[in-house]
Amino acid sequence: MTEARIWLKNPLAMLCEGAGGGIVVQGRRIAELVATGDSPREPVDTVFDCSAHVVLPGLVNTHHHFYQTLTRAHPAAINKELFDWLTALYPIWARAVTPESFRLATRLALCELLMSGCTTTSDHHYLYPGGLDDAMDIQAEEAAALGMRITLNRGSMDLSRKDGGLPPDSVVQDTDAILADCEAVIARHHDGSQGSMRQVALAPCSPFSVTTRLMKESAALARKCGCRLHTHLGETHDEDAYCVEKFSCRPVEYLEECGWLGDTTWLAHGIHFDYGEIERLGRHGVGVCHCPTSNMVLASGQCRTLELEAAGSPVGLGVDGSASNDNSNLMEGVRHALMLGRLRYGAARVTHLDALRWASEGSARLLGRADLGRIAVGMQADLALYSLEELRFSGAGDPLAALVLCGAHRADRVMIAGQWRVEDGIPVGLDIARLRAEHGAASRLLAGA
Repeated sequence: MTEARIWLKNPLAMLCEGAGGGIVVQGRRIAELVATGDSPREPVDTVFDCSAHVVLPGLVNTHHHFYQTLTRAHPAAINKELFDWLTALYPIWARAVTPESFRLATRLALCELLMSGCTTTSDHHYLYPGGLDDAMDIQAEEAAALGMRITLNRGSMDLSRKDGGLPPDSVVQDTDAILADCEAVIARHHDGSQGSMRQVALAPCSPFSVTTRLMKESAALARKCGCRLHTHLGETHDEDAYCVEKFSCRPVEYLEECGWLGDTTWLAHGIHFDYGEIERLGRHGVGVCHCPTSNMVLASGQCRTLELEAAGSPVGLGVDGSASNDNSNLMEGVRHALMLGRLRYGAARVTHLDALRWASEGSARLLGRADLGRIAVGMQADLALYSLEELRFSGAGDPLAALVLCGAHRADRVMIAGQWRVEDGIPVGLDIARLRAEHGAASRLLAGA
């Protein structure tokens, strides 16, 4: 049976050269770029008028903590830096994150991301209080229900406060149990094929919450199973001091000792690397997820994006957890990446196109997805369409620049694998009002725990 062909016709603008007349989607992929004034070479089944839309490749979020949507702007944690922030929130999360509230938190985070134009996401889930053993299965189910692509980061912590770590004893797991479950999660959910909707990465949380054994054996298991590796690194000066005290080396050297330096590893934050560490990471092709909003909220510092790229490290974007960012909007993250980049490097060296590239092609590289992140023939048909009809865009001359500079935050249409998943700004088949009410009730229960 021939796959249906849809012509997304005459976009107002598109993040792609040579497609002024739009693109043709056939099945799950982009089949043709149409030049300005031309028509598709072969007949199409449907035409969608894009003359009022700016079209981007679907955005890719490479670092998040979905469960934290339950504790946004929490009174115990506002106006704090990372270690104090974590110390305030860990006891709350440990007592009150249940399978039911975790499912709602996941659904809400996915919905927010999707509405912002995000088509693929990665979630770093490392918190396992009693009863939450099926966290990866819950996330897989919720992503499938919305039609989103996801990399399930089977996160982990096995170093609690009694052992010199930061998290409370009740949220860490036994090392052997972690490794056994990692292998089981990979067997159930990892699909490394082109066009995959679900993949798995192994993601020990951070140097101050996992043992060296877990770091080393996670790396070995990832190599054995063909998975990627992810962790927090270089986020704060406190982390640097912890590594020097506990391991007698800085974080990047510790990463190398654990067998993590390679092009299948990506790191969250990567703020406090010195020039030698940046060169070492680039030489090995280690990716870095820049989380500008979270880094500003927690006053952690500024990721050296341009130096990392120049050294050979791919750079992507992440919204980070919704208790440090306080939302899950990747288009807002694009704008913040531009502004923070200009503050560091100047107005001419970081452009709106750089920020958009980090959120699409750059992020796709972090996840090892050569089939995502660009509008080109043969790529997966993951697209985000934005309208410029809001007052904030009135008078804008460059539509692509306007998305970033004027603060676009919501997509009008989103397509994933050739299927519309957002129409008129709302995820298809989702009751937003009900989700808001149920999630809000779960959050209030948690706040009172």
